[in-house]
This record gives sequence, C-alpha cells and structure tokens, in this order.
Amino acid sequence: MFPPSIRTNRRLAVHAFARLYSTATSAHPIKVAIIGSGPAGFYTAHNLLKNERVQVDMYESLPVPFGLVRFGVAPDHPEVKNVINKFETIGANDRFQFYGNIRVGDSVPLQAIQSNYHYTVLSYGASEDRHLGIDNEDSLQGIHSARSFVGWYNGHPDFKDLAPNLDTETAIVVGQGNVALDVARILLSPIEELEKTDICEHALEALRKSSVKHVHIVGRRGPLQIAFTSKELREIMGMPNTRFIIDRDYVEKTVSEHKAALTKDRPRKRLLEILVKPQEPADSPRPKTLTVHFLKTPRAAVPDSSGARLAAVKFEDNELRDDAVAVGTGSFTEIPAGLLFRSVGYKGTGIPGLHFDSRRGVVPNNKGRALDSQGKIIPRLYVAGWLKRGPTGVIATTMHDANETSTMVLEDIHQDLEAKEDALASVSGAAGVLGTSAAKAVDAVSFSEWKAIDAYEREQGQKLGKPREKIVSTEEMLRLVHEARAAKA
Repeated sequence: MFPPSIRTNRRLAVHAFARLYSTATSAHPIKVAIIGSGPAGFYTAHNLLKNERVQVDMYESLPVPFGLVRFGVAPDHPEVKNVINKFETIGANDRFQFYGNIRVGDSVPLQAIQSNYHYTVLSYGASEDRHLGIDNEDSLQGIHSARSFVGWYNGHPDFKDLAPNLDTETAIVVGQGNVALDVARILLSPIEELEKTDICEHALEALRKSSVKHVHIVGRRGPLQIAFTSKELREIMGMPNTRFIIDRDYVEKTVSEHKAALTKDRPRKRLLEILVKPQEPADSPRPKTLTVHFLKTPRAAVPDSSGARLAAVKFEDNELRDDAVAVGTGSFTEIPAGLLFRSVGYKGTGIPGLHFDSRRGVVPNNKGRALDSQGKIIPRLYVAGWLKRGPTGVIATTMHDANETSTMVLEDIHQDLEAKEDALASVSGAAGVLGTSAAKAVDAVSFSEWKAIDAYEREQGQKLGKPREKIVSTEEMLRLVHEARAAKA
C-alpha cells in the first residue's frame, strides 16, 4: 500500500486527467517531450499517457533507456529492476516514442524541444559527483567516485575504461548511504554470488583478482544521521564471509540519549536497533571485514613512497553540536588504504537555455513547475526526479515525485484549453526536432531498436549463465541497431 502522500498525488493526477479529458475537443494531439529515460521520466510518461489525447516523446542521451535502473541499481538486487517490466509496457504504447542517442543541450538545443512541443519535462537526473575537497584528491591513483565505480561494474559506457586497481587489501568509502553499502558489498561479496548477476564481465574479471579484504565506511556525523535503509543494512550485515564491526556502545548511547525522538521516528529506531544487534556467530572464520566509523571528516589523501598512489586517508575526529553539525576537534586519525571511494552525493548539471541552481544541483521549481531567475514559473517547462529535488530517495520516492509533476502538467493543459483551445495549436514534435541541421547528424535509436540490443544482451548473458551481459560501448550498441535496420530493409 502506498503512503498517504503518494495516494493523494495519485488522486490529484486522476482528477486532473478527468478535467483534461472533458476539454479534449480538437483533433490534433497534445505533445509532451520528456528529457531523460530513468524512473522519473517513465513514471511521468505513464501518468500523462492516461489521457488519450497526449503523446509523449522521450529523449535520452544514450542509445539505451532506463537510466539508474540499468546503470545504478546493484547487480545483486534484481528485484529492484523489476520496474523495467512496467516501463516496457509504456514503451509499447503507440502514443509513446523513444529517441535514444539524442543529447539535448548538445546535439539538440533545449529551445528546439520547447518550440516543437506543447510541454517539456526535464528528468535527466544528476550526472556529476560531489567532491571531498581534500588534499591530493585529484592527483593520486586509487581515488574514485562511487558513481564511476558503480557505472563501471554496471556497464555504463562513460565508465567502461575506469579499470580500478583492486590490488590492495583495504578500501575506504566516505559516505554512509545505500550507494556506499553497494560499493562495499560488491568489493566483499563472494565471486560465485556475483557471477549469477548481470554485473559486467570486465568487472567480474577484476573482482576475481581483487585483494580487497577490508572495507571502512566513514561518516562525519553520528548514527542518527546515517542514510542507509534497513533492508540494505541487514543484507550487508548478513554476509557470511564478512565480519561487521561497529562501536556498538556509542550507538547504544546515542539511542538512549534520543529515546523520545526515536519513538516518533520508527524507521530510524529500527535502523539503529539493527546496528546494535550482535552479529550471529559463523561456523567458519570470516576472512573479510566491514567497519563503520562515525565522527570523522577526511582532510587529506596520503601518498605512498612513490608519490603516485594512495597509501592512507587522514581524518579529523569530530564532535556533534546540539544541531547535529559536525565540528572538528583538532585530533587526527589515519586509516591505511590503497582505494578511496567518495560517496557523498551527486548533483545535476544545467544545459544552455535553462535557469539552474548550480550550488544545489537542481532546477529551481514549484512542485515541478520550473522557475526562472526571478522565481517566476516558466510556462510549460517542468522538472521531475533528482533534477527536481536533489539525489535523494528510492524509486518509490521518484514515483511520488513524478506523480506530482505530471499532475502539474495535466492541470496546466486543462487551464490552457479552458482559456483558449487554439493556445495549443498543432506542433511538429519529433519531426521538427530531428529535422534540425544539428539533429540530422545524430543517429536516433527507437524503442524497437533498443529491443534488438536488449535481445542480444540477454542472449550473451545466457551463454555465461547470467541474466544479461551488457554492451558497454556506444559504438557497439549502434552497430547492432544498424544490423537490425538492415535486416528489416
């Protein structure tokens, strides 16, 4: 059952749809462009397509759809990827078209989209990482963003050549969210478990040779501020080959000091109860360790004797003020490690012609309606997903978010039609966009052509005893598309 906030948005969307349908009197369709093919884009499309007058064209910079469901969800969490089944149904709708390999803001200006569609929704996510801002962060080998590492083992074309050197016993992950747990779990999981998943073969090959036995997950604040979810925490604490290490006395003290507040925050209370629960004894020794540290802020990456590679990370010990702000104490600790992953959040990026909040990494908006630099609503321009709210939440959160944005779109369509029917005069849509001189040089990939890539990946995966083996090269994806076209000709 969805929580009340999501149910309310679903009702709003239905009511907006009903009002729109009652005013849909002209023959031409209402054309909506969605930029980005992750969960936010597909959930928004799902809601908009409930009205038979609406057509949706979705643009994606890669030849393949699904965004972070394909490239961000951990390979050992296949159940999370089941939402793709719903998205496939949307892709089969004859009022939906997918245009992959189209980079809006680059090969196609945003203005070209807006001038050829009645309404435009931006849902292209958050494609940059936040940095730690520490000494030597950008100069030493062995330092990576969690985003690039996740993209590497999940087959994102931008990270296929990352090649992290796993010839070290110890890795550090700075950040205490689910992505940090994903990184740790992939580094520590038995290889025979990963071989059953859709993790890429190049990553499997590297992990087979990996020397990593110890992972430290480090946060600058305390147990009340960690962003793990209970499910993911239980999973990693239950790994049979890994000993989970944490200062349980400190966690218990925190629970005791905040008992009243935790009574009102049951998910947080449940999470902390999991943290303090002793690990079940194993029948055999656990050769690997996962250690969770609190109250530490990274200050410097320490080089090895060659000056080229990471040897340790220097942390300043913190204390928490009453407002949960971490303050350095002037005391420092070094943790030896040959790998450092920063997992302190992502941020969105702007595109030409778009007002963008570069500090927060979002498009300023009011419930999904994009705002200009003066805080005024930009007519017929919307935003959904991480680009709207920042990189937080899970897929259910994104669904709620997309429901809100799509409701705003439907409300505005209704108002536009009530004000003046010809306010929504016929527009060219994809024909106008792809007919521009810049777009003509781009090889757009349709949803049916993506299915040719999908079938090939599944076939290759079957040969290896896994769900799929992803193509990690854009050029290879396009080669398959061309072969599919030639076969139909």
